[in-house]
Amino acid sequence: MDEKGDINTIIGGIAPSWGPFGNLGTEARIIVEVVMAIAILLCLAIAIWGAAKQRIGATALRDTFSAEQGKGLIVAGLTGVFIIGSLGTVFTIVYGMAV
Repeated sequence: MDEKGDINTIIGGIAPSWGPFGNLGTEARIIVEVVMAIAILLCLAIAIWGAAKQRIGATALRDTFSAEQGKGLIVAGLTGVFIIGSLGTVFTIVYGMAV
């Protein structure tokens, strides 16, 4: 029975579709999913830190260098989230083209 709100529904959004890596053991899959989740959280933290730095630098301190550095951190963090989130799809496409 597939219940709404179980852990597979929650992590299913970031877990890769496994394609070529379907033979991995359950423990290996969980490790990969946890590493991906931690990396996404880290990238989101970088983006949030960049937003705070950009906001503080632009308004309170009038520090344009800090504001520009904050913008760079926002872009880097969100790009990291996008790349990590699409790794499963990219690996499956590349593997499918190779076969």
